[in-house]
Parts: sequence; structure tokens; C-alpha cells
Amino acid sequence: MLIDTHTHLYLEQFDQDRDQVIQNAIDAGIEKFFLPNIDAYSISGMMVLAEQYPNVCYPMMGLHPCSVEAGFEIELQKIYDALSNKAIIAIGEIGIDLFWNKTSLPFQREAFRIQVQWAKDMNLPIVIHARDSYNELFEELNVLNDAQLSGVFHCFTGSLQQAEKILSYGNFYLGIGGVSTFKNSGLNTVLPRVPLDRIILETDSPYLAPVPHRGKRNESAYTALVARHLSHVLDKPFSEIEEQTTLNALNLFQVTS
Repeated sequence: MLIDTHTHLYLEQFDQDRDQVIQNAIDAGIEKFFLPNIDAYSISGMMVLAEQYPNVCYPMMGLHPCSVEAGFEIELQKIYDALSNKAIIAIGEIGIDLFWNKTSLPFQREAFRIQVQWAKDMNLPIVIHARDSYNELFEELNVLNDAQLSGVFHCFTGSLQQAEKILSYGNFYLGIGGVSTFKNSGLNTVLPRVPLDRIILETDSPYLAPVPHRGKRNESAYTALVARHLSHVLDKPFSEIEEQTTLNALNLFQVTS
């Protein structure tokens, strides 16, 4: 069994064939799908999907940093209210994104701090979106991290030094997806230095499809392509990649197999 730990299956890109996409993934050996939230608007579709596929689709709750701007507190309250649902397995996706908008950094920092505290209060892991923002997130986590906190840097694309910094926090993992298959990603030299027991697999579908589907709609079935690529890069059997990354995901998100 493989787990896609980060997929936006509830988005409109799947409205025409969502059930088939899920079945295709199951046929490819991906049996669980973890759904990160984006904003207050996306909650409904995500929760409906989780209810339609119990023990298959698992929802998270968080405010994506690209949705954080002045007055974000109103949106954040709606996210918090939705946390009363006991099906929620993580706070995410949260973080800092400086690719699209650097002026909102103070708001993004504050929203991140608030949601990290929710995770601590509720004993939930965090799912971190980091784009052009590793240093800023490290500044936050240097203060916020403690034994209560666990999580994953989703779609990790950083350097070995950044990977080592993440792992130094103790209870954090690297989320590895389709970008790892890109020739220019640089991850082929980083991943062999990362312990396999600190890696989980993801797609971020419908975005960032792996080779040979790069540039097309990503799907959860392609988690298997990421696993095969990781098997090649680490020179380990596919079965070992499958077993260990699945165990890692179940442990981090406190989900039973």
C-alpha cells in the first residue's frame, strides 16, 4: 500500500472524473489520500469527499499562505470553527509563500503562528507549504518547535542543508513528490543523504505531475511513479520504499492502516 499524503482531489480539475481518478489510484496501489485544505471556500467540497470515501480520503484543516492577506482573521475563524470535525488529521496546509506576494509576509507569519498553536492544542501534525521561504519558516520554528510539534515540509525542494535543518527539529518529515523526478530539481543528490524513515510521498495533484506526465494534470495514481523514482535514487527495493513511507505517513498523521 502507498499513501498520497497531499492531494487536492476535491478541486474543480477533478469534477468530471473524480471517482475514476480515485479508482485509478487504488488500482495502482494507492489506498489512502490525505486532503490539505486551502481556505474557507474549499472546506465544503473537501469534507463531502471525505464523507463519500471514509477511511480512504482524510481531511486536514488550514489556511493556505497564498490566501492570507490583511483581514485574514475572519477567514481564519471559519477555518477554526471547522476544526470541530473529529475527522481532521492535520493542520494544513499552512506556511509561508514569498513567490507570489512578499508584502503579506507579516500576515503570513502571524497566521502560521496561530495555526501552529492549534496543532499543539489539538495534538495534530502540521503540513507546511514553503515556497521561497525556508529561512523565514526556520525563524518561526526555531521559536515554536517543541516536543508537542510534528509535521512535514510538503513538496520539499530544498538543499541538503535545509533538509538537515528540518530533520533537526525532531518530529518532522520531508514530503517528496513529482518535482523529485525533474532533472533540474537537485533532489537526486539530496535524497540519498536523507533517512528513509523521514520521507513521505505525495503528489500535490492536480499540480506538479512527475515525469513523464510533467505539465499535465497530476493524479494520485502517480504516487507510484514517485516511489519508483525514489527506489532508483536510493538504490533500494520498491517494496522497501512502499513499506517505510507508508509506515511514516501512518505514524505522522496518527492514522490506522
